Amino acid sequence: MIVDIHPHVISTDNVRYPNSPLGGHKSDWSRERPVGVDQMVVAMDEAGIAKAALVQASTCYGHDNSYVADAVAAYPERFTGVFSVDVLAPDAPEKIRYWVGRKLTGLRLFTAGSTMPNQADWVDDPRSFPAWECASEIGIPVCMQMTVNAIPQLIGMLERFPKASVILDHLAKPTLSDGPPYAAATDVFRLARYKNLYLKVTPRTVEEARKGMATPASFFPLLVSEFGASRMAWGSNFPASEGTLSELLKTSQEGLSVLSAEDREWIFSKTALTLYPALASHAAGKTGTRSQ
Repeated sequence: MIVDIHPHVISTDNVRYPNSPLGGHKSDWSRERPVGVDQMVVAMDEAGIAKAALVQASTCYGHDNSYVADAVAAYPERFTGVFSVDVLAPDAPEKIRYWVGRKLTGLRLFTAGSTMPNQADWVDDPRSFPAWECASEIGIPVCMQMTVNAIPQLIGMLERFPKASVILDHLAKPTLSDGPPYAAATDVFRLARYKNLYLKVTPRTVEEARKGMATPASFFPLLVSEFGASRMAWGSNFPASEGTLSELLKTSQEGLSVLSAEDREWIFSKTALTLYPALASHAAGKTGTRSQ
């Protein structure tokens, strides 16, 4: 089965789920093409995607993860959720435990993105250490939404918290257009030696691997040789990435077709189930029935 570890859901009910975007303004994609949880299930069924880890839409809801939690509760056999908290706040561990109690099983740190174009400088801030310790103790992965500029700080955190599974969203958006041996992405390849670091391959990654001198055939086998497919997982970034979920999956499958069937099985399914065991706790069969 295919598992997606990076879709977003947006409610049309702004009263029940008020907007409070990080960066102070709502992202264009969440305003122009919102996809609610019921629509997400339909899109997944059309694409042939069995399960997903819904990622908090930080550029719409900030640290209020209510809609993600309600979506998981509505379709527990299809979804788990990745939440966000202010990790610099003194009550961050308490908030983490609260959202884990709401059946969310991953933490996301949003340090750069469409509403925050500049890389934040707090990736390795000591005030965040209690939150990292809490995530490590509970055993939930930490997604890092960041740019390559923060990799030195990330390395410090990987070394300080070796028991924390860390997922690098979009591979930290490296430049690939220089082509083999991909010298511009050297900092990303430096992370291969940290066995607690996982890569999230998204349609953006596939797009970048087709620019300039880069090709999927030269980039993805190199990436697998350095990290191993068991440390790589696919995420659609739907609907933040333009196109239907089916189109985004097809584009990703075409880009990764240069890999072996076993490697693709890890990237499109098995790694995700390792990172989010809650998705493996239900039967493999999918259901569109909403829980009451």
